[in-house]
Amino acid sequence: MDKFTPANDRSRSGTPANSRFTSQAATAEDLLKEQTVGLVNLSDFRKRRAEALERKEREGSNVGSGSSTPNDGASVPQPSFKKKRKVAAKGKLSFGFDEDDADDSSASATPTPRGSTPADSSAFTSENETKAAMKKKLAANTAIGPKPRVMTKSALLREAQQAELVRKDFLAMREAVKATEIVIPFVFYDGSNTPGGRCRVKKGDHIWLFLDKARKVGAELGVGGDKSKRDWARVSVDDLMFVRGEVIIPHHYEFYYFLFNKVIGFNGLIFNYSAEVTSATPIPIEEMAKNSDYNPLERPDKNNEKASTIPDSELEGFDDDPAITKVVDRRWYERNKHIFPASVWEEYKPEKDLSKTQRKDVEGNAFFFS
Repeated sequence: MDKFTPANDRSRSGTPANSRFTSQAATAEDLLKEQTVGLVNLSDFRKRRAEALERKEREGSNVGSGSSTPNDGASVPQPSFKKKRKVAAKGKLSFGFDEDDADDSSASATPTPRGSTPADSSAFTSENETKAAMKKKLAANTAIGPKPRVMTKSALLREAQQAELVRKDFLAMREAVKATEIVIPFVFYDGSNTPGGRCRVKKGDHIWLFLDKARKVGAELGVGGDKSKRDWARVSVDDLMFVRGEVIIPHHYEFYYFLFNKVIGFNGLIFNYSAEVTSATPIPIEEMAKNSDYNPLERPDKNNEKASTIPDSELEGFDDDPAITKVVDRRWYERNKHIFPASVWEEYKPEKDLSKTQRKDVEGNAFFFS
């Protein structure tokens, strides 16, 4: 043979056969080619293909059981089986419960050859735990409040009308309470208690109005010859102080403010009067509701006949101790505020809780009261 072989001859010659690179077992296609040569009928072809597939399956089963003989002295590699990973079940939709349950039931009904192994039981346990965790994860969030209902225009309008009616009713009741009269006994104090009498005021009046009436009462009592009481009539309202218990109340406050807020002093409520409608109320709430022209912001008539006919003995405050309410000259207080009892008086401030205040004198010494 010539040493130099043409290129076309080299291309025609294949590589030498090597048993390591060739298939050791014939495939179903090779078996079909051996049995089928030339043109055959379709029915014969199908029959031979089925026989080839059955033969191939028998050979595969023999190889899996280890009964096959070695080919060319080389052992046939055993096929390795890998366990399939369990895929976590996806969250179910609210409208897919029936279909998912049917699939699960059909899957669990089909027996598997390896279903009795311990590994499969653990797999089923983990799958159940995954489903339980998924159900827990998809549960409703209790931390979120209920969704507010949609309000239509008519519902919003009706709610606004109801709120307006409630507001008007409250304003009507407040004005009726403010129009209620009370009686406050008092004394003039300048180091000693000088009886002053009683002043009839309304719950909606200011403190300065009470002081003005008190100085007029002192002037009337001094007409009989008591000069000490007549001197109080010469003091202006700005120079007078209103002391309730041991609390100095400024002029611009209303009595109703202390009643409605239930303001507490050193020894309980400063004014222990009712902030609701009483029998002394001149304008009943029923008449306000019936009267469509009633304006809650308009003050009641001062010349109301019902208020004028009620005697003082039937009004709140008639039996109070006069020494609780003191009318004091401010100039006297400035000169003697370091002396007891003026040294323990304290001016009222809304931001200060007097019930928890420890009273001290000018030098910082605490007072102890029984």
